[in-house]
Amino acid sequence: MWKLKLWHNNGVVCGKLKPTNAKIDILEDPVIKNVIVLQTVLQEVRNRSAPVYKRVRDMIANPEKHFYSFTNEHHRETYIEQEQGENSNDRNDRAIRVAVKWYNEHLKKMKNEENIQVIFLTNDRNNKEKALEEGITAYTCEEYIKSLMANPDLVDRLACISDEGKEIESGKIFFPEHLPLSKLQQGIKSGIYLQGTYRASRDNYLEATVWVHGDAEENKEIIIQGLKHLNRAVHEDIVAVELLAKDEWVAPSSVVLQDDSQNEDDIENEEEKENILKASVNKNMLRPTGKVVGIIKRNWRPFCGMLSKSQIKEARRHLFTPADRRIPRIRIETRQADTLEGQRIIVAIDGWPRNSRYPNGHFVKNLGNAGDKETETEVLLLEHDVPHQPFSQAVLSFLPKMPWSITEKDMKYREDLRQLCVCSVDPPGCTDIDDALHCRELENGNLEVGVHIADVSHFIRPGNALDEESAKRGTTVYLCEKRIDMVPELLSSNLCSLRSNVDRLAFSCIWEMNHKAEILKTRFTKSVINSKASLTYAEAQMRIDSAGMNDDVTTSLRGLNKLAKILKKKRIDNGALTLSSPEVRFHMDSETHDPIDLQTKELKETNSMVEEFMLLANISVAQKIYDEFSEFALLRKHPAPPPSNYDILVKAAKSKNLEIKTDSAKALAESLDKAESPAFPYLNTLLRILTTRCMMQAVYFCSGMDNDFHHYGLASPIYTHFTSPIRRYADIIVHRLLAVAIGADSTYPELTDKHKLADLCKNLNYRHKMAQYAQRASVAFHTQLFFKTKGEVNEDAYILFVRKNAIVVLIPKYGLEGTVFFEEKDKTKPRLDYNSEVPSLTVEDTTFRIFDKVKVNIMLDASNIQHQKIRMVLVEPKIPGKDVPANPTTEASVSNEPEKKKKKLQK
Repeated sequence: MWKLKLWHNNGVVCGKLKPTNAKIDILEDPVIKNVIVLQTVLQEVRNRSAPVYKRVRDMIANPEKHFYSFTNEHHRETYIEQEQGENSNDRNDRAIRVAVKWYNEHLKKMKNEENIQVIFLTNDRNNKEKALEEGITAYTCEEYIKSLMANPDLVDRLACISDEGKEIESGKIFFPEHLPLSKLQQGIKSGIYLQGTYRASRDNYLEATVWVHGDAEENKEIIIQGLKHLNRAVHEDIVAVELLAKDEWVAPSSVVLQDDSQNEDDIENEEEKENILKASVNKNMLRPTGKVVGIIKRNWRPFCGMLSKSQIKEARRHLFTPADRRIPRIRIETRQADTLEGQRIIVAIDGWPRNSRYPNGHFVKNLGNAGDKETETEVLLLEHDVPHQPFSQAVLSFLPKMPWSITEKDMKYREDLRQLCVCSVDPPGCTDIDDALHCRELENGNLEVGVHIADVSHFIRPGNALDEESAKRGTTVYLCEKRIDMVPELLSSNLCSLRSNVDRLAFSCIWEMNHKAEILKTRFTKSVINSKASLTYAEAQMRIDSAGMNDDVTTSLRGLNKLAKILKKKRIDNGALTLSSPEVRFHMDSETHDPIDLQTKELKETNSMVEEFMLLANISVAQKIYDEFSEFALLRKHPAPPPSNYDILVKAAKSKNLEIKTDSAKALAESLDKAESPAFPYLNTLLRILTTRCMMQAVYFCSGMDNDFHHYGLASPIYTHFTSPIRRYADIIVHRLLAVAIGADSTYPELTDKHKLADLCKNLNYRHKMAQYAQRASVAFHTQLFFKTKGEVNEDAYILFVRKNAIVVLIPKYGLEGTVFFEEKDKTKPRLDYNSEVPSLTVEDTTFRIFDKVKVNIMLDASNIQHQKIRMVLVEPKIPGKDVPANPTTEASVSNEPEKKKKKLQK
């Protein structure tokens, strides 16, 4: 139980409530302001729930909420002793009533104040009765919230509070009981159960996998199939699993099943779908299979999605469909279904009883109209857990005061390199410039090359609010039209950005090289630089290629470019991989900000030039910090993929009579270089795209907690991230380690604590992965906007993967990937024959193999407003009996575009 004092609309309210998500959501609502929370309350909440305690503390810290804590236990007139025979809970109840009375008397004494009535808010029947007997005005939580007539949202959140303690009436038991935690722990210890992370399938709501924790090689991944075996686990929960007998093992299904049932008691429909799974089992593909017997830790969060309004008129109970297909639908109560239909909303789960087909939850917030650009951007940030709230005052208070300039104190331990001809090369429109370069000839005939990186760690000091926020965010997230900064804009786009013609603090890595790009000496120093030019890749390329330009900046660029080519060749000879992934760039309309053109990014020589020196700096710094701090260097590794990852690549190449060797990165790189087909020049790019899909994820780690440092893709024995501290927190830590290593800054306890560093790496890896997913989701959304305006088009495509009932294709023109399905609802199913060995799919009499060229029709399918998608239909080769869309022009017509937009499209 916990208590609060709530000062609201002329009344102070004191309450005793269970700390549930719904009640905290209510308190967090902007309507609820001016709350006084007693010390007794905070202590109780802290003992009961750390996450809820943190949320209450955050509300107290938020100046806009006007929440205050009152140390009633240390105030003479409100402190009370526990009486004989009185338990601590009753004593706390009495302490609250005493505080209410004291506040009543206290407020009456205040002059020039209107009469403020004190109200006691409690869901404890006995406590309410005692309060009324003592002359205190008392209400239940529900009664009070319902009195706030203008706020139906708050009443919706009460729906689940009023249901507390009584489960939804249903005679049916859908799920087995969860075992208590003590039994689960015993079972895991004795090996009867396995503990792991539950990962639901995006494509099949009746299937999931559990990734087992621990080092055992066998049964690493366990398949769970069927509602009863899934047993109310939700994506990312930590669960206990019991392995089934071998004769009950199943194969991962290749069937796509979405939960589209309208009737939640329709068990026959579920059983029918489960039978489809069993019918399509390939005996050679059987995997360890299990069932969830209990939940060790729930990983519920607020979910974005849309209301699926009940077909029953006047119904208050509706199903909510999350945007993430891996999350089950959630039953909520709301009185505003008509208002919320067609809106993106947030819902939280409260519980999942055995006799309920779906979890129960409550409405939290309305985000806005589905399909609206701002709303959809908010949804993708929330769904990928990207912290994107404006920086708080506490964080901003640690920024330097403006106007800022370099002081004498700043110059201590720093070299003045302002005389050097330094320049930066970045994508167009880049304002967060992390890195700059220089190259000059020395008197001895050798070359001096410098990589100068923004000295962000000078401004972000360990342990303050700015540092903690940057560490939490972990990375800057780049969406198509928006950048979610890791650090406030004053740093990211101004004081740390190495813009031209201004003095900036930097961390420099300087090499002496000969003309063969062999490193003779390396040194690191904190510095002050003044960049002579901020160039785009195209501008830098133009200078290098222009015979008439011979100024210092151009000479420096030519020297860098020449060395970069040698460095790249050495790297590739060493076994580094040159992979490919189709990246797209949108051209936006300057007024509407809608995408009006979509094309793949063109990489110039200068992209490669910058990349080579960034890689070299990262490797040099990694070696230095590891030499100095072998136990707590923050490094980055890229594990070699297991051989089975390459099966699809080897088979695909074999189908085109090419051999790909995968026994080492060098063998792979060499065989990719040889895999050319004069008749099919795009084949090599496709092979490299497919190779990228076989790779493992690169991760940050602490050197003292691991012994495999190798970076497979770069063929480097050691690697880290040093070159982008404005947009990656890992680089800030690396800067701090390097600064201590060269005596330019002092250390602090967390920097040399390998367990804390390992925890930090875990968060950085998570944030990095989520940022990538958010970026992809942003590209997907803008692609939908593009095709919404463009209409249908027919384009050439290449097959990347062959599935049992579909082909996955890549359209080079747009860098766009999509699935062409051969089975459609309510249409005659064609004859399909899938061969996993080749792999190939024969539809009627037409056979499709990986890398075959086809033509597809592309259009936006907006039939499901929540999951709008790009729909692709095969145009060529034509399959008998399949409808082919009418032939739109390959270039969609722009005849109805305004004159101004036409010109933009033709640029």
